[in-house]
Amino acid sequence: MASKQKKVRARTPMPLQDPVARGSNFNEVALGYTREQAILEAERCLQCKKPLCRDGCPVNIDIKGFIGRLVDDDLKGAYDIIRKTNSLPAVCGRVCPQENQCEGVCVLGKKYEPVAIGRLERYVADAYAAESACEEVTDLSTCALENEHIKVACIGAGPSSLTVAGYLAGRGIKVDVYEALHEPGGVLIYGIPEFRLPKSVVARELDGLKALGVTFYTNWVGGKTITIKDMLDQGYNAVFIGVGAGLPRFLGVPGENLVGVFSANEYLTRVNLGRAYDFPEHDTPAYKARRVVVIGAGNVAMDAARTALRMGASEVSVVYRRSEDEMPARKEEIEHAVEEGVKLRCLCGPLSFHGDNQGRLKAMTVQKMELGEPDESGRCSPVCLDGETEQIQCGMAVIAVGTRPNPVLLEASPELELTQWGYIRADPETGETSIPNVFAGGDIVTGAATVISAMGAGRRAAGEIASRLL
Repeated sequence: MASKQKKVRARTPMPLQDPVARGSNFNEVALGYTREQAILEAERCLQCKKPLCRDGCPVNIDIKGFIGRLVDDDLKGAYDIIRKTNSLPAVCGRVCPQENQCEGVCVLGKKYEPVAIGRLERYVADAYAAESACEEVTDLSTCALENEHIKVACIGAGPSSLTVAGYLAGRGIKVDVYEALHEPGGVLIYGIPEFRLPKSVVARELDGLKALGVTFYTNWVGGKTITIKDMLDQGYNAVFIGVGAGLPRFLGVPGENLVGVFSANEYLTRVNLGRAYDFPEHDTPAYKARRVVVIGAGNVAMDAARTALRMGASEVSVVYRRSEDEMPARKEEIEHAVEEGVKLRCLCGPLSFHGDNQGRLKAMTVQKMELGEPDESGRCSPVCLDGETEQIQCGMAVIAVGTRPNPVLLEASPELELTQWGYIRADPETGETSIPNVFAGGDIVTGAATVISAMGAGRRAAGEIASRLL
């Protein structure tokens, strides 16, 4: 007699704003699970004896454990398990590429859709009202009394530094965070749009850190306003460098200096950090155009394209030299962009920008491509089709082809050993750099990566710092 195969319920869909409506507002696109939807999705988990999902998580969350608590309707228990290793679950549940991490190795996903781990993590973080500031930002239910003789400085206020600050502050170590911009949060504030990560979510995490005693100093530029040597001379017992890799890369093609050509960093920072989407309530205006092109196809490119649409552009095109299948952005972000009206112009490589007699962008010429053999990344290399070009009319272009290390802090600290690519060389286990008791983590070490990988680096460094100082 043949055994009956257990019927597997389909993945619980995420409620979303209507595509037509959301294309003209900055409200969050994904609305989040209800309690009933979260429990229904959690019940799909197989509770594997050897949960591969945990191995796929950069901060090693006990995913099986927190989902099991959710099935039992134990929200606090689920939250406690997540917070043992993840200090920013509401953020990670929204912006981490779970499909390439925990969900990518989910056993259920071998035959069916994987468990929606990221959506469940977001639900737990949003639904749980922490009982104290200590529970909000650390893995501890009570906070240690501050040790006034031990203090640590963090340069940069992005995900890796926030993780370090929360971990150490919860153990009684005084932490001061120095941020170059006028708001802390790093890429969470200046890079990721409101419709993907509401500023209120980041503010909640920052408020919890402040309640723990973490002090934030804004408008302090590492390497200019303050140096690593200054911090050590001022008595900091350790320094953590989490400045990211925010210097944009450009194309190096004619016309790149025309008015209307921007790096994605500049464009998104102006709209997000400067709140240009809320002009004139906030006094940062944004450059606008009816036709906009975005060069690149990563998550940043999708953010820029969807932002331009919301800022009033009637036509937004993403120009990419490979095919849609090779696009590095999250599948979900590509789908959302297309639903909202963004056009994908694949197998096109920028050749030049053209301006009018006032130096303003009016068009871009692209080279038609076809796919050749796979390169070292495993993606097929684009090959030029001789003589086949096209001119695209546009009033604004946003270049989103990656970043590199900002040299300001690095040039001011020549004793920091760098890799051949110009990033800080740090011990992968501890995060310590070539300067004793100076640690680094996140994009300034690895190059552009994910929020949760930066947090994982911060957590490893914080654990090493705490073991040395306490």
